[in-house]
Amino acid sequence: MKNTENIALVVGATGITGSNLTQELISQGWITYGLSRNPDNNIEGLQSVKADLLNEQSLVEALEHISPTHIFFTTWMRNDTEDENIRVNSALVRNLLNVVAPKKSVQHVALVTGLKHYLGPFDAYAKSGTLPETPVREEHPRLPLPNFYYAQEDEVYKASERDGFTWSIHRPHTVIGYAVGNLMNMGTTLAVYASICKETGRKFIWPGSPEQWNGISDVTDARILSKQILWASTTESARNQAYNITNGDIFRWKWLWQRIADWFGIEAEGFGDPIRPLEKEMEKDAEVWKDIALKYHLKEEKLHRLASAWHTDLDLGRPLEVMTDMTKSRKSGFTAFQSTEDSFIDLFKKLREEKIIP
Repeated sequence: MKNTENIALVVGATGITGSNLTQELISQGWITYGLSRNPDNNIEGLQSVKADLLNEQSLVEALEHISPTHIFFTTWMRNDTEDENIRVNSALVRNLLNVVAPKKSVQHVALVTGLKHYLGPFDAYAKSGTLPETPVREEHPRLPLPNFYYAQEDEVYKASERDGFTWSIHRPHTVIGYAVGNLMNMGTTLAVYASICKETGRKFIWPGSPEQWNGISDVTDARILSKQILWASTTESARNQAYNITNGDIFRWKWLWQRIADWFGIEAEGFGDPIRPLEKEMEKDAEVWKDIALKYHLKEEKLHRLASAWHTDLDLGRPLEVMTDMTKSRKSGFTAFQSTEDSFIDLFKKLREEKIIP
């Protein structure tokens, strides 16, 4: 008899994607476990599991009494080289799937990667001058370059063949959503930077390339990503497929930058030559932020826990416009839509409400 009870194991439950996904699952009545190295559980209904994905014994012990029907991979570990990224991040997936295999409980595995699947590492196209084809489509072939996303996918495909579960791959572009202490969080980074500009009277300076400033772009709200993951995991015709996922609208940063500045009541400044990276702009702001946090009684006074300027620079510094084709998803029946301006403003309101920004 088929198990009708859905038991989710969300890997990386404290990140932007993971924490939003756990909330979506719980709201839909799923039994939901969140696996992470340092559980920080303030989500009602989430059952935290502490384990090290690089240590199989740690996983065996942590999952002894848990037999998930669905596994959702929403995490990765940043390393110094792509070869290390491949070695470490493929092991994360492989170890967990090996540990749960004897339980024979897993029906579906969803893996979240991203647009580097199509774009490759920044260095590759920045130096070679060969720009990826946009809008990116799921049918695009893999690039002849080392890429840990490919290695993670291959682990899922291999385990699926062995264990008989279905799978889905989800490729978002710049995930926007609420999660504190996340190392790749453009929305929170921009909110913190804008708050510093407001407090100090500085201009809100665009840190990226002219192509990103003038070109068409899109982003992915963590809430819409969660909806697609759930859809693909529970829709027969959507299984064993890779899907792009973005909000469904498109914008130019030169428009959105001004809207963000207006929301904070600060003066925006657009593209300047040469590029003015945010990492450099914010490098001396640790003390400034500490003062702001004390003045407004904010929860986090350590700037590095909130802002990831390096990651925002990578995204906004690309020498091409990046947009995503959503046709495959739409044709398969996933039609959810989200306004990008609302994504940012909802996040800013939440950060203010939670006393993360003034």
